[in-house]
Amino acid sequence: MSKHIAIVGAGPGGYVAAIRAAQLGARVTVIESHALGGVCLNWGCIPSKALLSVVELGDKVKKSEDMGLLVQGPVTYDLAKMVARKNKVVAMLVKGIATLFKTWNIEQVQGRGSLRDRQTVTVTSADGATRDIQADAIVIATGSSWPNLPQFPIDGQQVLTSQHLLELDRIPVSLLIVGGGVEGCEFAALYSGLGTEVTIVELLPRVLPLEDEDISSTMERELKKRGVTVLTGNSVEKFDRSPTGIAAHLKDGTQVTAEKLLVSVGRGLNSAGLGLEPVGVQTGRRGEILVNERMETTVPGIYAIGDVVGKVMLAHVASAQGKVAVENIMGHEAQVRYDVIPAGIFTLPEIGRVGITEQQARERAQAAGQNPDSSVTVGRFRYAGLGKAQATGDTTGLFKVIAESPGGKILGVHIIGAHSADLVHEAALAMQVGATVTQMAEMIHAHPTLSEGLMEAAEDVEGKAIHQIRSKRS
Repeated sequence: MSKHIAIVGAGPGGYVAAIRAAQLGARVTVIESHALGGVCLNWGCIPSKALLSVVELGDKVKKSEDMGLLVQGPVTYDLAKMVARKNKVVAMLVKGIATLFKTWNIEQVQGRGSLRDRQTVTVTSADGATRDIQADAIVIATGSSWPNLPQFPIDGQQVLTSQHLLELDRIPVSLLIVGGGVEGCEFAALYSGLGTEVTIVELLPRVLPLEDEDISSTMERELKKRGVTVLTGNSVEKFDRSPTGIAAHLKDGTQVTAEKLLVSVGRGLNSAGLGLEPVGVQTGRRGEILVNERMETTVPGIYAIGDVVGKVMLAHVASAQGKVAVENIMGHEAQVRYDVIPAGIFTLPEIGRVGITEQQARERAQAAGQNPDSSVTVGRFRYAGLGKAQATGDTTGLFKVIAESPGGKILGVHIIGAHSADLVHEAALAMQVGATVTQMAEMIHAHPTLSEGLMEAAEDVEGKAIHQIRSKRS
């Protein structure tokens, strides 16, 4: 007899888990209160990339004359048409998930799910009607949501979340972004490209504070080139609203005025209202659902995946966790490898990374009683040194490889530049299979390609990059 698995949430964790479970022979019911694909597909990853792709195209057109392509008139944007196209892309992908569900005989139930007991999910529909779904195992995949911070009350008109910003049909004259993390930098790139006067206020000393320092500093420089005002080591203490916009008062006494304000500070975990405590499912300090390496909660038979477990809040991690959860439910052994997770940041230029930063590598070496200067080696190579980058005009960027010495174990790879979110997967695979930095350097790379930059950066770890100016250590 096949198992019946109930999955609460149909984001990139829930819907992927559902399909994998069906592939393994389970009967699957998915409960979703909003739309298939969750935040990522409907109000996050995909919509923002659809809009950013237009600005990226506009950037290329703006420099096309230098390359010999003559385009008459200035580059202008029709935001309403961009948003309409974005909505079509989203609708097509949502329809695609529905089709996959149909082909795998996955039942979809509309409504909000909560635990009644260890094997029952109560679904409450929009009209208040309830239905109980009994299952052999339950997977919670409810994700995260935009924060509701008292100091930044969201009104959807002047004080916005990223969801609101993705639905604007008119380009704002000015935009203040509170938070210089991934989301803040992506929207700064997008709206500065559209012609909006953008200001970022970041509490920490640099934008993208969790990224490698070389990547962060490059990103800050590129944002400033785009006309973005970057105010780091600062915060918004209070702000005033008026019919014309926002007047924000910063910690250092500066005042910033803007038509719109984007709150881009953290996300809240969607664990409240799920009936966890009465059933015995434990949560942590932030409200994260506690799970083991099998993605099982403190209650046998109840699993949790994605943002709501508070580990690595990325769509593809949620998908991986979803596969692991249902593999274990169906009697297979599976775990997530958190040490090799590639990630992309879709700024202009974009960023790809996997593994730890140089600072983290040095701190780890020091904690182990080693000399960071001798046990951590770094190789770098700039996009400008690549024939392909020169030919296509994509010369802004940097490849950085961090390795352990001796042995050449790859600890981290960080890339900023064209197509970096795609390029980083070669490094992720190398780390996954345990390839050394020497093996990466010795692998023959096709010419001319951007991926040669990764080979050159790996060679530079040992001071052997061919297209690098000779350094003093050579």
